[in-house]
Amino acid sequence: MDITRRRLLQLGALGLAGTALGGLAACGDDDSAGGGATGGDSKELTLWYWSGGLSKKVLDGVATQFPDVKVTMAEIGGTFKEKLLTTMSGRSGIPDITGVKGEDISTFLAQEEQFLDLNELGFDKVKSQYLEWKWRQATTKDGKVIGFPIDIGPTGLYYRADVYEKAGMPTDPDEVSAAMSTWDAFFDAGVQLKGKVPGASMVVETTAVFDMVIGQGAKRFVDENNKFIGDQEHVRRAWDLAVKTLELGINAKTPGGSQDFNAALVKGTLPSVIGAAWLALDIRSAAESTSGKWRVAGTPGGPGNYGGSFLTIPRASRNPTKSFEIISWILNPDNQAQGFTDAAIFPSAPATYAMPALNKADPFFGDQVTIKVFGPAAEKIPVAYEGPNDAAVKAPFYTQLSNVEAKGKKSDEAWNDAVSEAKKIGERLGVS
Repeated sequence: MDITRRRLLQLGALGLAGTALGGLAACGDDDSAGGGATGGDSKELTLWYWSGGLSKKVLDGVATQFPDVKVTMAEIGGTFKEKLLTTMSGRSGIPDITGVKGEDISTFLAQEEQFLDLNELGFDKVKSQYLEWKWRQATTKDGKVIGFPIDIGPTGLYYRADVYEKAGMPTDPDEVSAAMSTWDAFFDAGVQLKGKVPGASMVVETTAVFDMVIGQGAKRFVDENNKFIGDQEHVRRAWDLAVKTLELGINAKTPGGSQDFNAALVKGTLPSVIGAAWLALDIRSAAESTSGKWRVAGTPGGPGNYGGSFLTIPRASRNPTKSFEIISWILNPDNQAQGFTDAAIFPSAPATYAMPALNKADPFFGDQVTIKVFGPAAEKIPVAYEGPNDAAVKAPFYTQLSNVEAKGKKSDEAWNDAVSEAKKIGERLGVS
């Protein structure tokens, strides 16, 4: 595997725009995608999703569960957000139900008039079954909910127990969680690892630490009043912690998902990776020969989230009532557990965390039951406002951190340049 989902999220932030690019051949016309919030009883519906975004077994069950309608499941390739934006802008071929990735939900919140308020269709009666911080990410300022949570990305510390043992470090997940509960303690362990296991690094790359620290907080780069706050202490702290990994010499400077990254996982020179629950699939795929050597502990610095997505109902839906019934069934706790079994789609419904499907011992992780790490973390993730321009103003920080890492640019100079460029981007987008 040459690229992880983490890397795709980072590249998405750097690629930016939040505006539709390119075109999409329409799958219908205005008459076939009409309807709206109060009307429409079409018996033919279309659902858009991306590869791996939903359980195919669950989707296959829709036909049996809802025999009165025909639902076309359209797996959309390419850049999903851009295709959806293009289709909505063209007002033709709009799907009746569509996924929206977590990193894109703020873009669509800015276009809330394009979507139905799920509360009016019944979400307010079932929302207590889902993590509040997650559905709040898809909630407008006046309380409309446009996204039904599919999944989340609670983070953890993946580590090679055999390499940790060689370095004289704890190997039991509970002991590792306690010993490395803070970033400073994690970095100290990295220095110990470096001394005991030559060539081994504790940290993948600078931006990975920056991302995680930001994700552990309640503030990001733009606040709810559309004011730039990327120059404040919470961002500077994330920056300084990221740069500290270079100063300590514990940073592998290896892009996540690259061939060098995969090789380091196998060799044991990269025995620690902090990432979301779904990263387990990437590690398993890249380092199959190391099965049984990996474990998962809590994230240094506390719980965070990386990824997760939603199902939405565009205002153009031809049958909003039936569309909501279908979404509610696809994403009920039992089916979310099925999604986890099928494709490691981590549930947004806490009731699943006690289900057998999520409590099986995993041989790849030394028969550890990893939900015991990810489940409690999922319920403690802080709510953070992420505005539609957040990703755009964050991009310069990625660029400048990469300059520090790869080109040796001075940290303070890079910070000043990042803040300056972020402010300029923000001003062009209307951020004050």
